[in-house]
Amino acid sequence: MKQRLYPKVKRVLDIATVALLLVALSPLIAGVALVALVSQGRPVFFVQTRPGLSGKPFRLYKFRTMGPKVDGTEAFDESARITTLGRALRKLSVDELPQLWNVVRGDMSVVGPRPLLMGYLQLYSLRQSTRHHVRPGLTGLAQVKGRNSLTWDDRLELDAQYVETFSLGLDLSIVLKSIMVVFLGRGVSPEGAELMAEFRGSAAAPGTRTQGSPGG
Repeated sequence: MKQRLYPKVKRVLDIATVALLLVALSPLIAGVALVALVSQGRPVFFVQTRPGLSGKPFRLYKFRTMGPKVDGTEAFDESARITTLGRALRKLSVDELPQLWNVVRGDMSVVGPRPLLMGYLQLYSLRQSTRHHVRPGLTGLAQVKGRNSLTWDDRLELDAQYVETFSLGLDLSIVLKSIMVVFLGRGVSPEGAELMAEFRGSAAAPGTRTQGSPGG
């Protein structure tokens, strides 16, 4: 009963929470957009297709934190493209604020597994793919347990655990812990790197799907 009822309650709470956040944070969002426009030029926003509930694609919005792609730069070797402003926005997680609009649209929730790349869908094991049984979130269990400092297997396992156990109490706990994580700047980057490595699939195990090449 709880797992059938709470998703409906969760959606109402999402809308109420985001409405308050948009009112409170609208000066910050407008200010960051203006600074980004002046210092980095257009486009101000980074838009990318990501898988949402049941793997359905949606357009995710973030403040742009990278400069133009340099010829010869590998897709996941992009540290040099992060701008000075972008690096600051990432450290404070301010680059994620435009995703409040994704929550309003129903693409995302306040709490849930973070939306990853479309190309990863075919790489997940059956258990890992359960992350798409709920809406992706602004923050999630993996984000308060280590964020980008976690291995891919640990991160995706925490996503699966969230889907199995999510509740109002767990969501409130994650939100409160997320505030502390952002304040302390924990787990923004993997150890010894600035960006998280590409996910190439977990080691073969029962229930693992056939792997294919990742993409955007």
